[in-house]
Amino acid sequence: MRTNWSRNQVFQAADVQRPHTLSALQRIITASSGLKVLGSSHSFNRIADTNATHLVLDHIPTTLDIDSVAHTARVSAHMRYGTFALAIDAAGYAVPNMASLPHISVAGAVATGTHGSGMQVGNLATPVVGMTVVLASGDIQEWSAATHGAAFAGMVVHLGGLAVVTHLTFALVPSFSVRQDLYIDLPFATAMENFTEVMSSAYSVSLFTRWGGDVVDQVWRKSISGEVEPLPEHWFGAQRATRAYHPIAELDATPCTEQLGVFGPWHARLPHFKLEFTPSSGDELQSEYFIGHQDAVSALRELYRIRHEIEPLLHVSEIRTIARDDLWLSGQYQRDSVAIHFTWKNAWAQVQRILPSIEEILAPYGVRPHWGKLFTMDPERVRATYPRMHDFQRLMGVYDPTEKFINDYLICLGITKLP
Repeated sequence: MRTNWSRNQVFQAADVQRPHTLSALQRIITASSGLKVLGSSHSFNRIADTNATHLVLDHIPTTLDIDSVAHTARVSAHMRYGTFALAIDAAGYAVPNMASLPHISVAGAVATGTHGSGMQVGNLATPVVGMTVVLASGDIQEWSAATHGAAFAGMVVHLGGLAVVTHLTFALVPSFSVRQDLYIDLPFATAMENFTEVMSSAYSVSLFTRWGGDVVDQVWRKSISGEVEPLPEHWFGAQRATRAYHPIAELDATPCTEQLGVFGPWHARLPHFKLEFTPSSGDELQSEYFIGHQDAVSALRELYRIRHEIEPLLHVSEIRTIARDDLWLSGQYQRDSVAIHFTWKNAWAQVQRILPSIEEILAPYGVRPHWGKLFTMDPERVRATYPRMHDFQRLMGVYDPTEKFINDYLICLGITKLP
């Protein structure tokens, strides 16, 4: 029995293929009537599932090629983000952002628009400047803005609905150092009154709350060299931490990246968890919603009114910011965004009952759910929040005319090729 990371989804694939070469991959794709690529299995819904063939690419030789003239890196799609980060850092480079977990695959994170945090930093798909793909026909193509023009913005966050991605090319920046400082018990009212100042106080800021009281339990501030001023002991009524914390405060902080103001390489501070540790047992569920930054305070105050319904089902909630982009199916498409994340206890029956209340509160703000996490929103409402959705569906008709890469998840959301 194959399951996702949290074991809340049992995969339905009738067949699993692990090709060892690119030519073998082409033959499998050509012969198959339907397939999906399975990466690190960190999605919490059925986006990566299929009733037909699951493709696992980890037996194809892993490559990473750095172009020191163009300042780009071409990387195998199945490589883990943490492994990719270590390799480019050794060459003096970085990418601007990292997800909380460095364990996820590069391709899966990009395909779903997964993100880190930062008022001026986009999601993990935004540095992508090229893709190598295998089409449903078995043909190999190189996709980039140079080869496909404006349509490339519709290809990067693709939900697995266009082709099989074998390699991604990233624009790189110089390597940089980051320190991580935590503050404890920030009054919720103060956080809302000073929201933009709090969230812009460092390169990356996360608010962790249990929604159970009058405070934001933890503020994680990740600062880069040159932006750090002497940090006060008290900040907006919060107390600077004197010990390391796990986001779920009662858990051991050993798996977490180093805190207490110690500078380290970007890849060892921007994630919340270390690559060499499994951050938890996976016995959890996750939901996440994106709204415009300008609406965040109003929305969070409204959610605060139902905190007594949320808190009993929750491990922890994280609030982050992500900069706007122009990727058609990105949760940050054309708006600076705030992400409201919920790590739930593994109790889907109860969580399923609270999600509609959360989604109804967020609906007036044009809420977009994370593609790889749990939500109950009406499919038409989801599609309506993406102005270029029809254009993406036209791309599906061009690149996958027989709908080889369609699955029940996309069908249920009504994301299929246009007639």
